[in-house]
Amino acid sequence: MHNTTALLIELGALILALGLIGRLAERVGLSPIPLYLLAGLAFGQGGLLPLNASEDFVAVGAEIGVILLLLLLGLEYSASELVTSLKTQYPSGAVDFVLNATPGAAAALLLGWGPVAAVALAGVTWISSSGVVAKVLTDLGRLGNRETPVVLGVLVMEDLSMAVYLPLLTALLAGVGLAGGSVALLIALGTVGLVLYVALRHGRLISRAVSSDNPEMLLLVVLGLTVLVAGVAQQLQVSAAVGAFLVGIALSGEVAEGARKLLTPLRDLFAAVFFVFFGLSTDPAAIPPVLLPALLLAVVTTFTKIATGWYAARRAGIGPRGRLRAGGALVARGEFSIVIAGLAVATEPRIGPIATAYVLILVILGPLTARWTEPLVSRLRKADRLRRGRGEGGGGTPVERASG
Repeated sequence: MHNTTALLIELGALILALGLIGRLAERVGLSPIPLYLLAGLAFGQGGLLPLNASEDFVAVGAEIGVILLLLLLGLEYSASELVTSLKTQYPSGAVDFVLNATPGAAAALLLGWGPVAAVALAGVTWISSSGVVAKVLTDLGRLGNRETPVVLGVLVMEDLSMAVYLPLLTALLAGVGLAGGSVALLIALGTVGLVLYVALRHGRLISRAVSSDNPEMLLLVVLGLTVLVAGVAQQLQVSAAVGAFLVGIALSGEVAEGARKLLTPLRDLFAAVFFVFFGLSTDPAAIPPVLLPALLLAVVTTFTKIATGWYAARRAGIGPRGRLRAGGALVARGEFSIVIAGLAVATEPRIGPIATAYVLILVILGPLTARWTEPLVSRLRKADRLRRGRGEGGGGTPVERASG
């Protein structure tokens, strides 16, 4: 069969399957991410239906998916919002990093994977899924809750931290050593600082230069600019994803809103391809041996994320119920964890299976913890108070108990 014909058939079948999977996820009220990962495992080497003709195309599509994920994420924030979050949320961001990156790093070292893998797995366990968390908050009708700005503030801190973390991880994975990693970190910090400064001071001029009343022209200019900047960033060892994120931050106002509407369907398509590609690169037979470590990591980092939300909400003066809701909402991991694992898998292939299993567990568990953490803890506390009350009431002499 002609290569182009086989490519079209495989791509058509893959995209159709993704559409059906997405509808199924919507029906059952889950994020489609775990189902996309499972589809990748089914289509990949060692799976049920290996893809051959479309493998290279899917790989390129996955790169575009990462770029669009980060671009759309950057479009959600203005430079002023990011600066405000840095000023107000940095203690919560520091606690979030220590509590949630440490278990991943410790697990990699205990498994004997070395320091570079420890840095990568720390990122996998650290970052919550902005997409899943935002959807869960919307579905639960909590966007107007007092704790929601705290949750979003923690997510903004994590997203902005990626602009520093990803270049550092890329340099370490390339084997450039501590000196090269420090140079990459300085370049990343300088780039982020410059973009924030330009966006704050001259954001309107940039948006005006990109703006167009013609949706086709706006789409082409924004997409072309993003891919170009991502490529240049990759060449500078800053990470294509960070370059796309910074383009999103630099755009604001009506341009950002228009670009968001135009690019969201493209983002959804290529992001689905990205998750499938990550599944394709993971051998299903490699997952069962790491299922127990992944489950233990998931349990530990569920509690550390709840603790993070509790701390951040307490700093904002929010009561215990709101603190529990904030913590439960942060549990889900997703796109960033897979992006990090995707970068690391070429150097440390063992990260792929454990990251896949870990994300599968928490992307399913996350919406449940968001919904049930606060009611469950409240019920346990109420039961404990009743039990103590009975214990106190059960004391004294038989005459006193009878009269009580």
